[in-house]
Amino acid sequence: MRARRDVVIIGGGHNGLVAAAYLARAGLSTLVCERRDVLGGAAVSEHPFGPDYTVTSLSYVVSLLPADLVRDLQLERHGYHVYPQGPYFAPRADGRYLRLPHDQAERRAEIAKFSAADATAYDRFDAHMARIGAILGPMLTEIPPALGSRRPADLVRQGLLMRHLRKIDTRGAVDITRLLTGSIADLLDGYFESDAMKGLLSVSGVIGTWAGPRSPGSAYVTLHHHIGDVDGQAGAWGFPRGGMGGVTTALAAAAGSFGAELRAGAEVASIRTSRGRAAGVTLASGEEIDAEVVITTAHPKISFLRLLDPAQLPADFVADIEAWQSRSGTVKINLAVDKLPVFASHPDFDPQVHGGTIVLADSLDDLETAFQQAVAGQPSALPFADICIPSVFDDSLAPAGQHIVSMFTQWVPQSYADAQDEQAVAAYADRVIARMDSVAPGFAGSVLHRQVIGPAQMQQEYGLVGGNIFHGELTLGQMFHARPAAGYADLRTPVAGLYQAGSSTHGGGGVTGIPGRNVVKQVLGDRRRRRLRRPGR
Repeated sequence: MRARRDVVIIGGGHNGLVAAAYLARAGLSTLVCERRDVLGGAAVSEHPFGPDYTVTSLSYVVSLLPADLVRDLQLERHGYHVYPQGPYFAPRADGRYLRLPHDQAERRAEIAKFSAADATAYDRFDAHMARIGAILGPMLTEIPPALGSRRPADLVRQGLLMRHLRKIDTRGAVDITRLLTGSIADLLDGYFESDAMKGLLSVSGVIGTWAGPRSPGSAYVTLHHHIGDVDGQAGAWGFPRGGMGGVTTALAAAAGSFGAELRAGAEVASIRTSRGRAAGVTLASGEEIDAEVVITTAHPKISFLRLLDPAQLPADFVADIEAWQSRSGTVKINLAVDKLPVFASHPDFDPQVHGGTIVLADSLDDLETAFQQAVAGQPSALPFADICIPSVFDDSLAPAGQHIVSMFTQWVPQSYADAQDEQAVAAYADRVIARMDSVAPGFAGSVLHRQVIGPAQMQQEYGLVGGNIFHGELTLGQMFHARPAAGYADLRTPVAGLYQAGSSTHGGGGVTGIPGRNVVKQVLGDRRRRRLRRPGR
C-alpha cells in the first residue's frame, strides 16, 4: 500500500497535534501517525480501573499552553476547560502544615507560623523569580538562534536576541547566570531559614529531573515551572476537564476540524529519505506514505538512532544525540479512593487544600537524601510526592463520592528504565501511600484501586526514553541553543524536509505546544523559499 501527503507527523502527543492543526489550517494535507492505540502521548486520560474512572496516567496538570494557541485553534469550542488549581499545602510529620495561599496577607500569616523572616522574604523571592521570568519567558516561545553560526540568516537571528538582552542590567545578568547554573538549594538558602519553606519550594526544582536540590542547574527548573498562565495568573497551574486527555482530545478535534488525518495504532518503522531529503515514512504494517515534509515528535534517540540510519547523519550530530541525557527516577502512582483524605493537621474539607497541590516534603535535606539513595542504586526510603486530586473540581473523573488521586513521586534508580525491580517499585509505592497515611490517617484504607507506572513502563509503553517526562534533562547544557544538538535548535535537522518538534526541543518540557507551533513556522517558511527558488519564478 502506498499513499501521499504533504506532511507526515510522527507522534500524536500534544506537540504533534498542535503542529497538525496549524498545518491543516494552512491548507496542507497532514497525517499524524501515533504508535499507541490512543492519541495524546504523555498527556492522556485512560481507564485502568474500568470505564467509571478517568485517570491522567502521566502528565497531570496544565499551565504552559499559550493563551493565543488556545484561541487560534478554538480549543474551548472543542471542550477545553481548565479548573485553576489551588495553592500549595504541605502536611508535615510533626503534625503541622504549611500553606501558600494566593492572598498575600494570608500567605504571610501561614509562613510566619514557621518563620517571621521567611514570611517577609517570600515576597522578595517571588519578585526575583518574576523579574527573571519576564526576561527568559518570552525567549522560551521563540525559535532560538544558532549561536556561533556565521550564516547571514543566523546572524540576523542572533541580532534579534539583543531585544531580550537589552532588558538586562548588570545585576540582572548576574542573577540570571546564578539561576541558570546554581542549585535550588543555593537559591532558597539565600532567602529562607525554615525547613518547611525550603522543603516545599525545593520540589519544583527537581520535578521530573535526575538531580537533587543541591545539584547545579536545579534552580532553573524552578523557573521553568514558574512560567505559565491560567486565567492571567503567572505561574499558575490547572486541571483540564476530563484529565490531561481533555487537552489532547480538544487538540485532536481542532486538527480534525481543519482537515488533518489522525491515525492511532499506526507505528512508524522508519523515516525514508531520497537524495538527502525526507521522502516519507514506512509504517510497521508495511504501508509507505510519501511526503516532502516529515515532522518527528518522538524522543531524539528514537527519531535519529532508530527510525533513521545514523549513517545518513553527520557524525557530530549523532554524537550529540548519543550523549543526550534522559535519565529519571520518577514513579507515577494513580489511585481511586472512596473518600477524600482527612488531614490530621487540617481535618475540614477545603477546596484550597484538597484541590491544591499537596506536597509531601518536610525538608530540603530529605529530598537530597532521597536522591542520593537512588544514585546509589536503591529506591528512596522516604520518597517525596506532588499530589493532586482533580476530581475535587471535575466530577466526570470518578463515581459520586469517590475520587482520583494523582501522586507524582521520586526517586528510584535511573537504571530501572531498562531493568526495573518490580517488587522494589511496588514496595516504594507502598511507602508513598504510607507517608500520605501518616499525615491523613485512614488514607491507605480508602484506596480502591491503584496504578503504579515506573520508568520501565514510561519508556516501553509511552516512549519516554529513560522515563524522563521532558524527553531530556533541563540542564544548562541541554537548553536553548543546545536542545537537542548543536546547530539544530531551530527545529530543523541535518536531513532537509525532516523536522523535530518534541519535548526535547526548545520550548519543550511540559505541556506547552510551543515546539509544535514553532515547527509550523519553519515548515511554511521553508516551503515558501523553495517555491521562490524554482526555475521560472
